[in-house]
Amino acid sequence: MASTLQNAIEFFKAFGLFDVVLPFLLVFTIIYAILEKTRILGHEGDDLKTPKRNLDAMVSFVVALLVVATNKVVTAINEALPNVVLLIVIFMSFLLMLGIFWKSEEFDFKSKEHTWYVVFSVLLFIGLIIVFLNALKLDSGQSWFEYILSFIGKNSGGSVLGSIIFLGIMIAAIAVVVRGPKREGKKGG
Repeated sequence: MASTLQNAIEFFKAFGLFDVVLPFLLVFTIIYAILEKTRILGHEGDDLKTPKRNLDAMVSFVVALLVVATNKVVTAINEALPNVVLLIVIFMSFLLMLGIFWKSEEFDFKSKEHTWYVVFSVLLFIGLIIVFLNALKLDSGQSWFEYILSFIGKNSGGSVLGSIIFLGIMIAAIAVVVRGPKREGKKGG
């Protein structure tokens, strides 16, 4: 037997809350915030800090409506966002575990462990790319991530895997060369 809360969730699904209203609000808010921050559409009069809010709102409204009208985009958003939240919870749990063993001072992972901060940022970025590639579907119903994995699997003995490994080695070599030795202090001049 379904609970009252589950009936309410089913009502919201039938109403279109998850397929229309929430994706619309999310896209509208993100686009509006970007337009407000960047002031791409101009500013009010002589005040360079006040964006044209009515233009920002109108453009955000149109973009959000276009996104909601595209079923594939809404499906990708609805499939990707829970996985993004799962990634955030996983990394947050890891940081909580690190915080347990940290000294009693403030936990500042970025400045004290900069190398690990960069490594985890890159891993999180790769995780986000995988989540969104898995959410985007081809016409066959297969996700882009599944397609890429099957393509690499079919061609793993050939040039694709070798090219990927070679590209990774080249990027690592360039990073090591460009980075250079660490400086101990600034020289005065």
